[in-house]
Amino acid sequence: MRLLAIFALALTAAAADRTVLAIGAHAGDMELTTGALLARYAKAGDRVVILHLTLGERGKSTPNYAQQKRTEAEAAAKILGAEVRFGPWQDSQIPTTEDAARWLAAQIADVKPTTILTHWKNSIHKDHTATYRLVNDAILYAALDGARTVRATYYAENWEDAESFHPYVYIPVSADDIATWHKAAMAYEFAHTSSFDYLRYYEGLQKVRGAEARKPFALAFDIEEIGKRRILD
Repeated sequence: MRLLAIFALALTAAAADRTVLAIGAHAGDMELTTGALLARYAKAGDRVVILHLTLGERGKSTPNYAQQKRTEAEAAAKILGAEVRFGPWQDSQIPTTEDAARWLAAQIADVKPTTILTHWKNSIHKDHTATYRLVNDAILYAALDGARTVRATYYAENWEDAESFHPYVYIPVSADDIATWHKAAMAYEFAHTSSFDYLRYYEGLQKVRGAEARKPFALAFDIEEIGKRRILD
């Protein structure tokens, strides 16, 4: 609960001081996992940017699916009140090279985020794991080049990234935030046609984390082990 209060203080800071950058491996990843929080930030007047490293175009073997995913991503971002950017890579081929990390560092330097939301380190999907590695390398490169705006990095709860993920920071969201998230998620065809029931899963998760946080709804995030400390006087 102490960490929840600390993050709440960050949410009440001057909006001009906050820029949130959500970095996902595929179009749809960050909207499904963090969309309600992104909606909350945007309504508070913050700048919200979603960066999709790939379109996730191999999720369906139909012609023009890449363009469909791009159109869906743009529609979802508009609903959330966010800007949207796209990476140069193809689905399942995100590299973990220095060149890739420096490309992402340039994006971070340009956006100047105070908070980054992204994938957890362990995943059944190689692109998610690659994204975690790229983000951490890119934050370092951006800082070494003088772009030291990132105050915190939070890892989103994702059913594909469950290994060793431990909910650590709980952030409450409202019913209105959930409604905006649902509308944005529905912009993606796969979210409501896949054999995995994404909407029911994340709707349930938001209620579960809300109950744990003693709130109607909440999202949970993990952080690096080195940051898990309490200092008491």
